[in-house]
Amino acid sequence: MYEIIIIGAGPGGLSMAAEARTFGVATDKILIIEKAHEHSFTIKKYYPDNKLVTANFKGFTPQCTGVMCLIDSSKHETISYLDKTIDNYNLNVQYNETVSKIIKADDQQKFTIISDKGTYTSKTVAIAVGILGKPNKPSYKFMSSIKSRILFDLTTLEIKDSKVLVVGGGDSASEYCQFLTDDNNRNDVTLSYRSRTVSRMNNINKDSLLTLAGTQKVKLLFDSNIESLSDENGNPKVHFSEPQYDDSVFDHIVYALGGTTPENFLKTIGIEFNGPNPVLKEGYETNVLGLFLLGDLSAGQKGGSIIWAFNSANTAMRSICKKYL
Repeated sequence: MYEIIIIGAGPGGLSMAAEARTFGVATDKILIIEKAHEHSFTIKKYYPDNKLVTANFKGFTPQCTGVMCLIDSSKHETISYLDKTIDNYNLNVQYNETVSKIIKADDQQKFTIISDKGTYTSKTVAIAVGILGKPNKPSYKFMSSIKSRILFDLTTLEIKDSKVLVVGGGDSASEYCQFLTDDNNRNDVTLSYRSRTVSRMNNINKDSLLTLAGTQKVKLLFDSNIESLSDENGNPKVHFSEPQYDDSVFDHIVYALGGTTPENFLKTIGIEFNGPNPVLKEGYETNVLGLFLLGDLSAGQKGGSIIWAFNSANTAMRSICKKYL
């Protein structure tokens, strides 16, 4: 079991791992999971090459409290500094891996982290993802009269005793089907996926979905492509490109096409929110004991800076050492 698993390999995640090493946690007890193919992907993708990466951002004083610090630097200098951090602290970063679920044990200080590549356990978890993510949407338009029936997550509306279409073929699509068909919700669920098989899911979610299909709790429409939606008495009517699939009316359509926003992901873990902001305690710990938020997620709506990310990691690590390690 890891001492700490960190979600996100940006400035916050890398500094969290560096802090853990400085506080005495062994390299093989720290794991960083990053969904992109490289660290600090947001800086590399969205910052122009000639943009100055400033230490002071939106009024936050650039005073460093931890082991990592950065003055105003070029994009190249910033990336080089983070490259050296990985090397100097011998950090273990696994790229091209997306975390789909984090489960806290009821009877012990233990988390189970499920990704598209494996399952891990850890005493503590730190989430250091950015806030730029938005749900992916289909190319066809939605009529305004049915927009209230179209969702991109399951945290904004309670759905019960309804006819629901889930669109997608990844882990989120399976998890939506599992949630919508449980005994408390009792929905009639159909899954539409454009491919012939569900190859993008981890084995747990794949087996769960096929079991639901085998017991006729979920109807699977493979090789199905939605051409358009129309309004049928206030409900979305789905028009498929394939002639073998009849047009159907649903109470709700839930899209699971990737790009889930951090807020929705955090809510599925069980993190409490006060309006748009997560509720945080001392050391940026959430209501889920042992689970911490770093960087932008800990800075609130005003947003953070790289120095804020570094400092939040130091603050969180001190709390983790005091309470859990």
